[in-house]
Amino acid sequence: MKYDALIIGGGAAGMQCALVLGSAKNKEFATGKTVGIIKHQKASHLHSALLNNVFGIAPGTTGKEVLELANEQLTSLYPHVDCIEKEKVLEVSGTPGEFIVRTNKNSYQAALVVVALGYTNNFDIEGLNQYLEPHAMANPSKERVQLRNNNHLVEKGIYVAGTLAGWRSQVAIAAGSGAQVATDILTLWNNGEHTKVHDKV
Repeated sequence: MKYDALIIGGGAAGMQCALVLGSAKNKEFATGKTVGIIKHQKASHLHSALLNNVFGIAPGTTGKEVLELANEQLTSLYPHVDCIEKEKVLEVSGTPGEFIVRTNKNSYQAALVVVALGYTNNFDIEGLNQYLEPHAMANPSKERVQLRNNNHLVEKGIYVAGTLAGWRSQVAIAAGSGAQVATDILTLWNNGEHTKVHDKV
């Protein structure tokens, strides 16, 4: 199967990107578009977070709980988004529209790729390592990294979201970054006409 958009990473940025893309299913420009998310083998940093300062989330809620809720939300509201569990991405190769994403278990084709992994210095995906640089908004002693990008775009067809895009490690910021990338992709699908997705009561 070939995905129109394949997200790598199931933390705040990746899940938010998947939710926004999934929510566009009834838009004419998104009809028939295939979206997948590889939740990656490594646990998100969000698992150890206590979210007392996030808009709309009850104090005392853990990051693990939020991820579980997001997974339920994605699978129940947008079951057309393929959730790929427990696979680690090893390589991204190919050209825009014809990318190959190889994991430790499978290979997937994708027109667009969104990289939404954490910003630790053990990042190692062949085909993307050449874009690594020191993180601009993290304490240098932590040796955090980011993928060189221009407004989330690493190169044509490859986006980066969340802390790996150079943003600070706050759940609200990472989620917003994932949503921004999703709306950038929707705009691309909509022939360059700026777009977003809102549900109304």
